[in-house]
Order: sequence, then structure tokens, then C-alpha cells
Amino acid sequence: MSDTLTPDDAKTRTVDNPDAALRHWTHDVRGPVRIGSDEHRRMFCRMLLDTHNPYRPAVIDWPKLAPDALRRLTSLPIWDIAVQTEGRASIRVKTYAATVTDPLLREAIEMDGDEEARHKVVLSKLVEAYGIALAPEPAYPPPKRPEWAWMFTGYSECIDSFFAFGLFRSAQESGYFPPELVETFEPVIQEEARHILFFTNWVAWHRKTMPWWRRPWHSLCVAVIGFLLVWERLAIARGIDADGVAHDSNFLPANREVIGDALKPRDMLELCLQENDDRMRGYDPRLLRPTFVPALARLALRFMKK
Repeated sequence: MSDTLTPDDAKTRTVDNPDAALRHWTHDVRGPVRIGSDEHRRMFCRMLLDTHNPYRPAVIDWPKLAPDALRRLTSLPIWDIAVQTEGRASIRVKTYAATVTDPLLREAIEMDGDEEARHKVVLSKLVEAYGIALAPEPAYPPPKRPEWAWMFTGYSECIDSFFAFGLFRSAQESGYFPPELVETFEPVIQEEARHILFFTNWVAWHRKTMPWWRRPWHSLCVAVIGFLLVWERLAIARGIDADGVAHDSNFLPANREVIGDALKPRDMLELCLQENDDRMRGYDPRLLRPTFVPALARLALRFMKK
């Protein structure tokens, strides 16, 4: 049975099963879609808008945890970073959305920013529900260079989400997170998959539609962003600051040994690749998938012993 739904099937699942609607979507136009075309723009925008899950963090019924599960959750040194990362991401995305003139594209990017803001609320409600103390939040000023900030956020999520998918599954299978908490967080993790799918297609469309003379500068910006992100993640790998300073990175990749079941690096990369494929499988195959980080992971596997 195919994982790709017809538009009518998708509408039915939207009503009957919000989780299925979040994970499955097919464009309503048949045939090839040229990358960089107006139809391509419409396709990746409609994907994000049509698969939106309208859950409200204020009404989430946080499950009561057993003492050992509560201790594991509250002992994680990640919550300040998690909340502040989502706060920064939201203002960056929304600031860029305000500069976009195309109505559909602007609506989709605003939706992305709203979902980032909702992730912050979800995390804030979680720490409140389980009595986790947070450091005072910093201010989140709008970025002075909106497009740069939007691209930095998008590429950052492409890296972090790939590892988050595997770590989330590892935490589920190891029992580190109880099933009730996994079920509560599942929509947040899948929303990140939608975000990087949207961003990947936006990058391809944006580059195709910009004047040729701007492309070298755009390539340079992407290279600089890549360097900065790698540098940041090397800093994160050395550990979280003891004084609570939050680095601008999603929290899961820095905590493989803490959250997961101490998988070996090869096993973790294989799990990340599997989860990445599973989370992308339900969306229209004509949409571009993030390829850079999965390609690096496959390359790394070639040099790792089984």
C-alpha cells in the first residue's frame, strides 16, 4: 500500500486523525512540477499550511509521571536551551515573514513562525507542569538582517532535526521517556520535519528565482552559515555551560548519551537515517527532501566499523 495519499484521502484523515494529516500530504495538481516555478512555490506552501495541527498547548493534559521518570526528566540539563532556542527561532522567522510580499509564501512562513512560538509555549508548559526551574529568559530582539536570520534558523533546524528524530526514537525505545510523554511530544517532532521540508524547497525555489548575479553571494552566505553552525555544534558537544548560558542550538543532539540508550555512533546514525526517511515518506514525492546531512551521515557510515 502506498504511503502517498490522494487529496480526498488527505481531507478524510485531516478530520478523522490529526496525526495522520500531519504526516501525509499530496499536492492537488498532477504531473511533474518544475523546481523554481510558481507551482513549486504553491506546492511547498500548501504542504505546510494544509498539514498544520491546531492543537493548543494550554489544554495539553500533561501525564502524571512515576517518580523515576520524573527524576530523569527534571535532571536533564536542556530546558533553558530548549525554551530559548524556540524563542529565538520564532522571532527570526516572523521578522523575515514581514519582508515577504507574496501573500501565500508570507502566510506559510508566518505559520512556521507561529508553530515555533507554539513549541516554546509547549516547553514552557512542560517545565511548569513538572516543576522544572528555568533561568530568566533573555530578550528576543528582531534580527537586523531578516533573510540571513531566516536562513540561519532553517539550516540549523535541518542539522538538529536529523539527529533529534533518532534521539527521540531512541528515548522512546529505551523507556527513558514514558509512552504518555512520547505521545504528547510527537506532534512537535513531526512539525520540525515539516519545517525543514518547507525550508529545503524554499531554498531551491529562492535560488532559482533570484537574478543570476546574486547567486554567488547567496552561495557564500550559505557557506558561512554552514561554518558557523558546525562551530556552534562543536561547542555544544563540549557540554552545556554550567552557569546556564544557552547556546543557539536545538537541545537533543547534544544529549545522545543522556536521553538515548547509549547507542554506538554507527547505530545512532542508522537510526537517524531511518527515522528521517520515515518522517518524510508521507509527503508528496515531488517535494525536495533535505539531503546534505543524510548524505554526510551515509558517508560517515562508510568509514565506521560494523
